[in-house]
Amino acid sequence: MDVGVIGIGMMGRNHARVYSELKSVKDLVVFDTNTDYAREYARNNDVHLAESLKELCGMVEAVSICVPTKFHYQIAETALNNSNSHHSPLLHTIASNAAHSGIHLLIEKPICSTSKEAEKLQSLVSPDLVVGVGHIERFNPIIDEIARIITKPLYVEIKRHNPASARINDSTVVEDLMIHDIDIAVHKLFNSDYRLRCAGSKDICGALFQFNSTPVYLSASRKSSKKMRTILIEEENVTIEGDFMNQEIYIHRKPDQYKLENERYVQENIIEKVLVNKVEPLKVELSTFLHCINTDKKFPVTPAQATENLRICERIRESCIQ
Repeated sequence: MDVGVIGIGMMGRNHARVYSELKSVKDLVVFDTNTDYAREYARNNDVHLAESLKELCGMVEAVSICVPTKFHYQIAETALNNSNSHHSPLLHTIASNAAHSGIHLLIEKPICSTSKEAEKLQSLVSPDLVVGVGHIERFNPIIDEIARIITKPLYVEIKRHNPASARINDSTVVEDLMIHDIDIAVHKLFNSDYRLRCAGSKDICGALFQFNSTPVYLSASRKSSKKMRTILIEEENVTIEGDFMNQEIYIHRKPDQYKLENERYVQENIIEKVLVNKVEPLKVELSTFLHCINTDKKFPVTPAQATENLRICERIRESCIQ
């Protein structure tokens, strides 16, 4: 399959690197409005260069959109409206004789700048196209394991804290960081209505969701002195700890009894380390994207889910960030 990457900043370069490693990718084409940089990148990495967005859309079957968020809708609309007759034999077999317009899209999160843009974008998506959104933590192996382990959570807390960065970012910490954990809580761990309270600023925010009787507290910061990506889940008899960065899960089980030593209560907890098959989440995400195209399946993070994530971000931002 021939694949393109639109925008080769930090995230775009990561997409291009991973696509280059995947056996299912035949030719890789890149495009960036910084023509000189794009030409140098293509030459140094032995990939094809498109001189325009329209040219790229005519050369590939699928693209990753890795441009700044404010351009997501414009780029995605252009890609979806470009007819593409460039099919692999496998894709042609799957699609049979059905008309195929546009190209398959993987859009980096958030899906668009606003939920209104995202809703408009959804209306442009043809049923025969795979369009997904790159909420990368959905593909972190600890998430599926935790979803399998938990039974009746009493309390959930997810921290996503970053040291201050010189990287220019025109979004708040909610769209930048917290959106990952909104996606996990709303679309992976819980499937029910919720109440929401929050407080924060442009760079630090806390949001408390109430799913039935379970409080779920999300915190995000771009002012931390320590990088943290952790999840904690308390149940009646176990506490589950997960580390997104190290891809590790520990289960702490309550002791059957407590004892008194030197006038102090002592408990002997049982700690289990869950075996997690460590992988690069981006590689899983992009492999899944291509697999969905070849098998005519929906991408796990749908535009509808991504739009709902963005609506929640807007709700949090409007109510607590001035």
